[in-house]
Amino acid sequence: MKTQPDVIVIGAGVVGLSAALALQARGLGVTVLDREGPAAGASAGNAGAFAFTDILPLASPGILRKAPKWLLDPLGPLSVPPAYALRIAPWMFRFWRACSPARVAQSTIAQTALMDLSKAELEPFLAATGTLPMLRKEGNLQVYESDAEFRAALPGWQARTDHGIEFQHMSPAEMADLQPGLSPRFIRGTFTPGWYSIADPKLYTLALADRFRAQGGEIARAEATALTPDAQGVTLALAGGETRRAGHVVVAAGAHSHLLARGLGDRIPLETERGYNTTLPEDAFDLRTQITFGGHGFVVTRLSTGIRVGGAVELGGLTLPPNFRRSEAMLKKAQAFLPGLKPTGGVQWMGFRPSLPDSLPAIGTARATPRVTYAFGHGHLGLTQSAGTARLVADLVTGAAPAIDLTPFSPQRF
Repeated sequence: MKTQPDVIVIGAGVVGLSAALALQARGLGVTVLDREGPAAGASAGNAGAFAFTDILPLASPGILRKAPKWLLDPLGPLSVPPAYALRIAPWMFRFWRACSPARVAQSTIAQTALMDLSKAELEPFLAATGTLPMLRKEGNLQVYESDAEFRAALPGWQARTDHGIEFQHMSPAEMADLQPGLSPRFIRGTFTPGWYSIADPKLYTLALADRFRAQGGEIARAEATALTPDAQGVTLALAGGETRRAGHVVVAAGAHSHLLARGLGDRIPLETERGYNTTLPEDAFDLRTQITFGGHGFVVTRLSTGIRVGGAVELGGLTLPPNFRRSEAMLKKAQAFLPGLKPTGGVQWMGFRPSLPDSLPAIGTARATPRVTYAFGHGHLGLTQSAGTARLVADLVTGAAPAIDLTPFSPQRF
């Protein structure tokens, strides 16, 4: 019979594995369970960015201004499939409420604190896990097609100024020096040098899994269906009828996490941003920095494994089939925006980004027991906030004072 671990982490994505490694570093015995195995979900196909300067929540007045136009385009930056519209209506109402100026100001403070912690934790974490050579510091270029679009973005840049985030507004000539081959339709740009990236998010997550195993951790393919806490620990019911037990459980199962939380009395309004991308061969374009086409809701990123064109938000849940016309639409736009881009030989992907309506993750303990810790709902910022979240999870599990105020991230805030 296997020895009961101190902690079981449910979820072998970048957040779950980062938390497992942070718990190992505190001297705990850890097992990771995942329904598909390491890097099988959103951690495999994201844009690879550590977007520490992205302190503004997705739920904001700016999104409300853009949303009606975007929603009219079924292949645009934001879409809700008709078959899912009624089901997501309560989540959309919460999102709308989170867009008030007062709520946005509060969310920005909280998001900034988590971003600062995550940035401070990142390089020590990479060094400790042997993955520091995968880090890149090539910045991000946000581009604008009109003066009106640029002016609409200025309040966000003022918020970054207030926090001391470095950036540079650029003319077309300056953008051409930084990134040759950009379409002349983009008349303004803003470059943020403090925007980091990883060589490839899937390879990074798999490297974390390898390090975790090398340090004595177990990763098992299993689906947890229910958690039953008691005074000494937590029993996990698994699909297939088996059980596991640990002194503590961390729920970091991405878009599936709220199903486990519900059984513990926490009704957390988690929805799924279905993200799409196409990864082209490495020679598809001479990309020198990540480019964000904010007006169109997607980015183009240089990875060690190719050029990734992806983004946008489709709020469609876990069961609807993928609509890869969305990937094709983004790729067609990328060809127009980067005229030298070679569009052939790409691989399409769709993944589930777990999102809460106020754009903040759920980090904290379950209502029913302090022996279950939640760490999910990071939306499109899971990679970015993974090291900071890992630190917070380790603090909670070991009884240390959390590195930042966790009140805004409370799973019970809803």
